[in-house]
Amino acid sequence: IELDYDKIIADTYLLSEGISFSKFKKQLDKNFLLIKQKFKEHPLSQKYSFDEILIIGSLLEKEGIDYEDKRKIYSVIMNRLKLNMKLQIDATVIFALTEGKTNLERKLTYADLKIKNPFNTYANFGLPPKPISYVGNKTIELIFENYKTDYLFYFYNSLENKHIFSLSYKDHLKKLNEYRSKK
Repeated sequence: IELDYDKIIADTYLLSEGISFSKFKKQLDKNFLLIKQKFKEHPLSQKYSFDEILIIGSLLEKEGIDYEDKRKIYSVIMNRLKLNMKLQIDATVIFALTEGKTNLERKLTYADLKIKNPFNTYANFGLPPKPISYVGNKTIELIFENYKTDYLFYFYNSLENKHIFSLSYKDHLKKLNEYRSKK
């Protein structure tokens, strides 16, 4: 039995000792359907399929540090999709390079950002074709909050261990250059 990122909701599951894998799989499937059903009537579900919601969720799982960070990154993703901007998410490039099977043991290069791969959101518009990780129930709930900001850009500041968000490319470059000068 193959387990896919787009068929399982990451969550805490209580299992009885000796439970068979097929019973566990049924529990996973039931949880997936319950969560999918829970948001079926949500306005966001009219615009995005549940598969697309899972893709967005996987981007948040890989990029976001904590709940607030994921909320802001979610808003950037939605703003960029609305404006038909490339998402330019590093985690998608890493997934394209590793197929999600290993960690990338180096920093991304500019050449990496140009690789031709359907998961590379620097090279392609829109969402990747499938999720790049499992998505937790809390992240799905966060998505359906539909948190809004006007942010269009962000980068990770390793000195402060947080993402820095900007409204404009000019402001983004200014903050990025300030950060790089301190490194």
